[in-house]
Amino acid sequence: MKSCVFNSKESTIQVCKWDNSLAIRLPAAVIEILDIKEGDDIQIGVAGDSHLVVSKSPSNLEVLARLRKFRGTLPADFKFDRLEANERR
Repeated sequence: MKSCVFNSKESTIQVCKWDNSLAIRLPAAVIEILDIKEGDDIQIGVAGDSHLVVSKSPSNLEVLARLRKFRGTLPADFKFDRLEANERR
């Protein structure tokens, strides 16, 4: 997952009213670095007093491509036991 950390003290972030919620406008540099487009899912977190971490969630195709890399990497004698995996300890 791509992420970008920026200092909110150095960048002006405008807060807008959107229905019953508040929304922020991301600086163009963040949008460019993460290649964010309308409709993309992002995650925003706080790191310290004045830093925000913005991460672009991978698309379904990207997740599928990552999963395909693992195809066939389990040992031939591997057996998944659902009951054992969900056993409460």
